[in-house]
Amino acid sequence: MEERSQQSTDADLTSPIGGARLAIARRENGISAREIAKELRLDEPTVRALEQNDFEVFGAPVFVKGHLRKYAELVGVPIDDILSDYYQLNRNAGAPPVVGAPRKSANPVSLAPWITIALVLTAGAIAAYWWYTHVPAPPVVRIEPGVLAPFASDPVVRGTADDAAEIDAVAKPVAEREELTMAVASGAASSSVAYAVEPGIAAASTLPQVRIELSFSGDCWTEVSDASGRRLFYDLGTVGRVVALSGDGPLQIVLGESENVSIAVEGMDYPMPAPARAGGITRLTINSQ
Repeated sequence: MEERSQQSTDADLTSPIGGARLAIARRENGISAREIAKELRLDEPTVRALEQNDFEVFGAPVFVKGHLRKYAELVGVPIDDILSDYYQLNRNAGAPPVVGAPRKSANPVSLAPWITIALVLTAGAIAAYWWYTHVPAPPVVRIEPGVLAPFASDPVVRGTADDAAEIDAVAKPVAEREELTMAVASGAASSSVAYAVEPGIAAASTLPQVRIELSFSGDCWTEVSDASGRRLFYDLGTVGRVVALSGDGPLQIVLGESENVSIAVEGMDYPMPAPARAGGITRLTINSQ
């Protein structure tokens, strides 16, 4: 029994392996060593060395295994058997590496989307805060009809001393007419003269009527008189105030701060001429268009 096992082992050791197996297969297929050398792009002595398992002439093991694999394909020998013979003959080459399935790396959690969302929400909150705290409320426009002047209290007039004197000179005849009216109403005047006093109602006029509208964007002391010298408006215009007036033309207008007021005549914008400005006071004469 032991003799038979020993004979089997000896037969395995003496059987051709590696390059020798390839040489036997080449001859069985009727292929010359020159043809193999041409296919492997080697010279014939190098092919002979490969068949004799003389692998040192090839240098690195990777070149040896490459030529053995190609040679096995040409002569029809299983490649795995030839490589197994190579590892058996050349122990320094080591066993063929065991290649396992690639390890799946855990997907790291990315914080970039969350940072982007946080930045967008922060920017929106800042924009909303700025809007509600910095955007001014729109001015309230108040339209009121013109009233007859003068008023009970004397207003403070902007401008130079000459401007104030001129306005007082215009206001004085009106004040004198009012004093005369009050005297007649109290019976202080002569009984032979009769007056009909109806405040706020003007006699019918044959002069053309001029309709204007004053829109104030800031403080502007304003005086408007009609052709008869009757004062239609005498007050301080403030931002957002709109005053509509109508009287016998032409109308005389005096403005303290003309850049703070715009004028519409019969519903049409009135371009304010530059020569009308003098000494900080703007004087206009407006007819019906």
